[in-house]
Amino acid sequence: MSDPSALRSVPSGTVNRPVYIALEGAEGCGKSTQAALLAERLGAVLTRETGGTPVGARLRQILHDNDVDDLAPRAEALIAAADRAQHIHQVVKPALDAGRSVVSDRSVYSSLAYQGYGRQLDVDEVRKLNRWATGEVWPDVVILLEADDDIVAERMSARDLDRFEAAGDEFHQRVIDGFRALAADEPERWITVAATGTIADVAAAIDDALRERESR
Repeated sequence: MSDPSALRSVPSGTVNRPVYIALEGAEGCGKSTQAALLAERLGAVLTRETGGTPVGARLRQILHDNDVDDLAPRAEALIAAADRAQHIHQVVKPALDAGRSVVSDRSVYSSLAYQGYGRQLDVDEVRKLNRWATGEVWPDVVILLEADDDIVAERMSARDLDRFEAAGDEFHQRVIDGFRALAADEPERWITVAATGTIADVAAAIDDALRERESR
């Protein structure tokens, strides 16, 4: 992994060494927008899981297709891990090795939250699978965006829901609880940011949280 202590002066886009940052959160929390903005501020490579490579895009179609209604949770976990293995191999590790920072819309922690907590698989087994798939290349910093339920509901009502988005309230509550548990387990890696206010407000809150983290 790249050195998480290397992040400096986030608003100016200056990073002394490459750092791998992931944004996580519930569906509709605004992480895709904030990932793009943060990557622009840092001059970092912007990517996503799933679907961050051509191979991954094909795997993503299976995972998100509403017509796939009989996918076993273990099969889902394996497909997500396959996407991640290709993503780390083709995008993340080459960028870090070339001295480029990476900002990813979701990461390995989504598998722990979605397949582990959400699908109720053994979280440690999902973790072991993804350690092997990634070669231990995990994010240095994870930003968890916490959005109000009414904001999420409003955003989701404007979408054509995919297979994950349509999975039901109980599933999504387990996912959210999973993210919170993961953040509590690794406070040195995770930053929780309230995704309230305008897009600019949330971007500023992310910058402030990263600055505060570096001042510890």
